[in-house]
Amino acid sequence: MCAGVTPEEGPALYYIDSDGTRLAGNLFCVGSGQTFAYGVLDAEYRYDLSDEDALELGRRSILAATHRDAFSGGFINLYHVKEEGWVKHGFNDTNPIFWKTKLEKGEFTNVTSELD
Repeated sequence: MCAGVTPEEGPALYYIDSDGTRLAGNLFCVGSGQTFAYGVLDAEYRYDLSDEDALELGRRSILAATHRDAFSGGFINLYHVKEEGWVKHGFNDTNPIFWKTKLEKGEFTNVTSELD
């Protein structure tokens, strides 16, 4: 994936694969966990997302990929590309994020509750 901003075109996003295929678009996922990431993005992406909401959606889509796909790694590297340059929004281990999310939603209580 290649992202950037030009004065003529504004924001631009490209998918470039190992065979040299190049596609322009506004949303891409790449890698072995892309199916899981697309599941989150397809359900919740909107063109009018705020920066904060877009970053959170990106986090959750990568979380879905890393949790369900063993080859996606276990970390979220999130960058926001702007006209002035890029901003890194962390390098986060997905395991604590996954369990925090599940506990907040009240799911998997049988796994996280104390055993008698």
